[in-house]
Amino acid sequence: MNDEVQSQPLESPIAFARDGATVEIKLSGSWTISQGIPAFSKVARTLKSQGDYHRIRIHAGNVTHWDSTLLVFLERFRKFSREKHVQVDFEGLPEGADRLLKLASATSRKETGDREEELSLLPRIGHEALKWYRAAGEIIDFIGRATLAFVNLFRGRAQMRRSDLLGVIQECGVNALPIVSLISILVGLIFAFVGAVQLRMFGAQIFVADLVALAMAREMAAMMTGIIMAGRTGAAFAAQLGTMQVNEEIDAFRTFGISPMEFLVLPRMLALMLMMPFLYFYSLFLGILGGAIVGTWMLDLPWVQYSHQTQMAITLTDVSIGLVKSAIFGVLVALSGCLRGMQCGRSASAVGLATTSAVVTGIVWIIVADSIVTVITSMLGI
Repeated sequence: MNDEVQSQPLESPIAFARDGATVEIKLSGSWTISQGIPAFSKVARTLKSQGDYHRIRIHAGNVTHWDSTLLVFLERFRKFSREKHVQVDFEGLPEGADRLLKLASATSRKETGDREEELSLLPRIGHEALKWYRAAGEIIDFIGRATLAFVNLFRGRAQMRRSDLLGVIQECGVNALPIVSLISILVGLIFAFVGAVQLRMFGAQIFVADLVALAMAREMAAMMTGIIMAGRTGAAFAAQLGTMQVNEEIDAFRTFGISPMEFLVLPRMLALMLMMPFLYFYSLFLGILGGAIVGTWMLDLPWVQYSHQTQMAITLTDVSIGLVKSAIFGVLVALSGCLRGMQCGRSASAVGLATTSAVVTGIVWIIVADSIVTVITSMLGI
């Protein structure tokens, strides 16, 4: 079986042998920091002197003591094999070393795989297309499971605590009022100031009230509230669920027969869907108030005249459109936050990535949904 066998000790714990197209390396003795790490340059020179080969087989059954020194040496072997496009197999590794090496291997493949694909355009395009395809499937699956959770809620069979729902309502409702107040007043001030600069040239300052009222009612109150909640509450949902993924708490829920969708996701989605319309009305009122501050102080418009012009400018239809948008935005923000949280990996960096992805996804969905609703209302003439 052995058509060519060459055995040569390199250093006391390392011995080389050749078996056809396979180079066999036997490790023995103590591999600890006190012993030091053998110089890998000598190992590489010995491997190069073996001629052409396709596989490296490393035996470590005779290793008596080991620590991270052994892992560092084996990882250098793996890096060398990747550079030379040679397969490397490990045999007889201590159980702990084998587990740690597999963990390091998984992390290394994840970090280096994408860099290798970036070298070629077509594989990268195909890889991204597959990622989008899988992501779409995961989104559809999540929406389906969320829908089933709502069905169980209406049937009175959902595994959800009322105290959790009330706590999330307070978090995404009452606790969000300060930031919503600040942004809404400033947006109203900005719209009124920009409109005043232009309309004052034509002596039409009073129409600043129309500009601010229509903009806030149909677009800005719902959109700005949605974006604020995406950056504040959607990110919080993703971070909370992602941390629970890292700590394996969600796996524990499944083990005890508790549905994470009903116990964790459902109260968060329901709370945000209920609070967004109220936050819309609150933002609308403060935005109009911000416009009134500019109109009465900068343009010297009487408060009564400005208020009357605002009432004449907006209708129930305008408010209804904004209300529908706010409800849609609430669903999208809750979906994006909970989806990215449930998709989170098992590391601290994965929680950060999930949080960032939740914010980006929520804002993109809000802009797309707002465009679709605006086009539909324009086609219907409302």
